[in-house]
Amino acid sequence: MKHARIAWSGAIQQAVESDGQLLIIQGPHKGHRVDFGDVVWLPPLAPVPQPRTVIALGLNYADHAKELAFKAPEEPLAFMKGEASLIGHKSLTLRPADVAYMHYECELAVVIGRSARHVKKADAYDFIAGYTVANDYAIRDYLENWYRPNLRVKNRDTCTPIGPWLVDASDIANPMALALQTTVNGQVTQSGNTADMVFDVPTLIEYFSSFMTLNPGDLILTGTPDGIVNVNPGDVVVTEIENIGALINTLVKANP
Repeated sequence: MKHARIAWSGAIQQAVESDGQLLIIQGPHKGHRVDFGDVVWLPPLAPVPQPRTVIALGLNYADHAKELAFKAPEEPLAFMKGEASLIGHKSLTLRPADVAYMHYECELAVVIGRSARHVKKADAYDFIAGYTVANDYAIRDYLENWYRPNLRVKNRDTCTPIGPWLVDASDIANPMALALQTTVNGQVTQSGNTADMVFDVPTLIEYFSSFMTLNPGDLILTGTPDGIVNVNPGDVVVTEIENIGALINTLVKANP
């Protein structure tokens, strides 16, 4: 099932995809159907009682590492992001006026379903609630070290669109065999497959849970394949993952 979190009729609603519409599943409007274009899309993540941990992977596709003239890492190369950077489907991302190189990154995002600590790879899928699409924008002008992106590169407000759907894990037979694609203004600029990850999803869950607790609602952004290009205000970027969805985002110029 494809779940969405939307703003409609003056409130935040939980909905699912049903025959090309959004079917509201909670509250006074339960059972009401709404067209995709009549709502504001929010990140498809339910509120959590504790601060949400967002882990992102760098250089987790060998072709992307090669694109940046680096060898693939020998263990997961991760950094943290704040939840404030997350925005929804069809939202606007700010591009600072003074930067020369800002690029998208189409990524499979894993949503943790239950508390995970010392999980073995063989059991890792049991701890996943679902999957969504993330676009982890980066601003290379601010990069001090390719291996350790600083906050201005990767943790900017509006620079992590996510959605439109949270797809139940049970509906994705093999998350390690999904095609990824990015288009900029309708032109394909990035194409890859999750099969090409250096560290697959079970390995990542085993690795992170070996030294930290992953809580329900936490996110793991699993990295991007090669094919990054500079994007500018007015560009419409669509990051799409097979069987999960197409996430639309438009860049706008940030005020000085």
